[in-house]
Amino acid sequence: MIRSSIRFASEAVLVAFSLTVFSAAQQQVPATPPQDATPAAPAAPAPSAAPVFPKPDPANFTAASPTKETIDNFLQTSWGYDENRIWQVQAILKTPVEGLSKVVIFVGDKTGKMKPSAVGFFVLQDGKHIIADDQVIAFGDHPFAEYRKMVEDRADGPYRGSASKELEMVEFADFQCPHCKDAQANMDKLAVDFPKARIVFQNYPLAKLHPQAVKAAEYAVCVTKQGGSNAFFQYTSSVFDGQDGLATPDGATLTLNSAVVKAGLDPVKIAACSSTPEVGHSVEASVKLAQDLNINETPTLVINGRQIPIGGASYDVIKKIVEYQEKLDGITQ
Repeated sequence: MIRSSIRFASEAVLVAFSLTVFSAAQQQVPATPPQDATPAAPAAPAPSAAPVFPKPDPANFTAASPTKETIDNFLQTSWGYDENRIWQVQAILKTPVEGLSKVVIFVGDKTGKMKPSAVGFFVLQDGKHIIADDQVIAFGDHPFAEYRKMVEDRADGPYRGSASKELEMVEFADFQCPHCKDAQANMDKLAVDFPKARIVFQNYPLAKLHPQAVKAAEYAVCVTKQGGSNAFFQYTSSVFDGQDGLATPDGATLTLNSAVVKAGLDPVKIAACSSTPEVGHSVEASVKLAQDLNINETPTLVINGRQIPIGGASYDVIKKIVEYQEKLDGITQ
């Protein structure tokens, strides 16, 4: 039995197994208490050499499910966009809770430039979800299918691009969120590079953090109702450009009215529309969709059900993930 503790790569959890665990901002949670059946993380490889993971111990495979094949398929679906990433399933352990299994994998990089990490998560009894750090994440051979169906049925925000939902990218964003403002340049690039995609904006105002975000979202709903998607995206661009003005109620009114005018609409009519129960319910429904998708940060992009937080993410990585999801779904551009 191996008696060392491991350190989990929490960055992998934060991005829902979508973006790289090897970012410069990677953080790790404190080591778990020693457990007899928990394997030790491998030592760092020599520079420019792929890590050599220790041979798995059969004694560390005590749970009947999930199978190693299911785990590998899940990781290939989640991480396969990165041709340099390698991993090894090191343990599938029973826990004191009936039906709850603990999985430990080693993750490395073919180039050997990054220190390998031990990543642990718990697989729930339903076999469709895992708990990693404090996040619940869809799991299985087709982990994005349920979320894709949910988005197809309920994402009703304004969109640009194709009317087809074959490749649907849904951005959940908050008008008062600085990272959402920064992400708009990447969203514009996606619209150019994937002209056959349907790119939807879905309101997700985080009211406790951003008091004026709900009002901005309500105005956005009304701009779309009265001016269509083109007017909405003109309004969106103006609001993000003037985002500092949302810091106060009075500033928000001036900023939003200015954005409405730039979108070619009447601020008085938009203000009246925004105060109706119907519009409030529309914003609430969009927030509820984000919550049902277990989205806990903005901006988050959902690509055919696959979620990736895009605040601060490089465009090259985002594009690579979209292309990989196209491949998984058999889509040709």
